[in-house]
Formats: sequence, C-alpha cells, structure tokens
Amino acid sequence: MLCLSFTPLLALVLGASLGAAFPQGALKKSCSLSKYQFLVPHELKAVQKMKEQFEEITPLSDRKCNTRLFHRKWNTPELSVPDRVMLVEAELDLATAMLGLPTTPTFAETRQRPLTFLTQAREDLRGCMAMEAPSHQPSGKLRHWLQKLQTAKKTETVGCLEATTILHLFQVLNDLRCTALREQCT
Repeated sequence: MLCLSFTPLLALVLGASLGAAFPQGALKKSCSLSKYQFLVPHELKAVQKMKEQFEEITPLSDRKCNTRLFHRKWNTPELSVPDRVMLVEAELDLATAMLGLPTTPTFAETRQRPLTFLTQAREDLRGCMAMEAPSHQPSGKLRHWLQKLQTAKKTETVGCLEATTILHLFQVLNDLRCTALREQCT
C-alpha cells in the first residue's frame, strides 16, 4: 500500500523538479534559421513561376524606377550577422507588402505560395532579432541602404516598387540564405 501512494508522489516531485530545471520555453530561446540555409526546390519554383508570370502581365513602362534599390556597392556577406538580419527583414517587409497588393485573380493565386513563405521567413527573422540583438544599431553601409529604401517608398510609384521587388526576389532569397548561414556565409 505504501508503494502505491509513494509512486504518484515521487512522480509529482520529479516532474516539478524537472519542470523547474527546464522552464517552459527555455528550449525555444535559441534563434534557428537553419531551414533557410538550403531553400526547398518547390519554393524556388513557385517564386520563379510568379516572377515569369509577373513579367508577362506587367508592361515595361510600369517597371521604370529612378532608384536602383537592389544594386548595392557591397555584398551581403560583408555585413555583420545582426546587420544581415536587419537587411533581410527590411527586404522581406517590402516583398510581403508588394506581394500583398491587389492584383488579377490569376496572379493573386500564383503569388500566394511565395507570399506565405516570405511572410514566415520575415516572422522568423523578427523573432531572431528580438532575441539576439534587440538594440543593434546598423552599420553605415546598412544604414545608408535603409535610408535609400525609405526614400524609395516615398518617391517611387507603387508599380516601380512592386516590379523591382518581384524582379529581385532571388537576390532577397540569397540574402536570406546568407543570413541563415550566419558566420559561414562568405
């Protein structure tokens, strides 16, 4: 009889002890972007299909921009890891905003998979930034690019921003991959 009542008590004490040793959420505190190190082929195909369809339905005149937003004098691996996270987060903010614009039903369907993927990546990056470097200040290179992005959002047409973003999505995906590789991206 003593054994039967002692077993549940022992289980309760051990459970409480282990629970205190490993608090809830402790295992989720690390930032893992490893799933973006090697992008899944079907995600890449969905982006390629969307890009091709966009090029078919959008006149060249709607793609003209004064700002060359994705033409930079530096490469992403030159940035620190926190700078890369900030860069890709800003790129993904722009991409998800542009892919969320009203469009034809056919293109809306085509862009849905890339939009879902990019939105998830952006949320993952935000979580990493909040955990790892919430007060990080961008380097001069990145700060200049972020200012250029803000200026473009104010001065360029929506059509220009949409076109430049969609046409450069593979660059954004490469930046995401580099960010996921952390120090191994060179």
